[in-house]
Amino acid sequence: MTATPSTMLPLGTVVPPFRLPDLDGRERSAEEFATAPGLLVAFICPHCPFVRHIRTAFGRLAADLQARGLAVVAINANDDVAFPDDGPDGMRREVVEAGYTFPYLRDASQETAKSFRAACTPDFFLFDAGQRLVYRGQFDASRPRTATPVTGDDLRTAAEAVLSGHPVAITQRASIGCNIKWKPGNAPDYFR
Repeated sequence: MTATPSTMLPLGTVVPPFRLPDLDGRERSAEEFATAPGLLVAFICPHCPFVRHIRTAFGRLAADLQARGLAVVAINANDDVAFPDDGPDGMRREVVEAGYTFPYLRDASQETAKSFRAACTPDFFLFDAGQRLVYRGQFDASRPRTATPVTGDDLRTAAEAVLSGHPVAITQRASIGCNIKWKPGNAPDYFR
């Protein structure tokens, strides 16, 4: 299991625009979340052991944050030809198994992942009410095959700050996970 770190997109970046289908085929966009007190965008996929390690806790945390007004959306940009488990059927199973309550979008072109400079799964991007990036980093310090419990503390602390209108701590640790599975010839320059 090779670990790839997040690219740590610069803080203050405005949420990159996106328009992607959810699992029911409905187009979802960044604009529909513009009035939320914050927006969490998570790049995840069904097969990654790093995502599988946190997904139940992530599902619970996301539901709690959504109930308090934070918008949450997940995006799967993996090549589902090379990784069939990451196709729509696998995504539907993951929603049920992990208890996801947020839109789960498919980035088949991988252009949205590139616009976020997403590098790994999971890769988290938290934007404030002005849709500016205030957190990009790990869910918590837990990793597969370690004794460190899955808590979601890093992401929860950042989200709590956004929801309460406070600044998010500048010291942030990169997310670590499986690299995004780029289609042949489609890997971005920051991945090479």
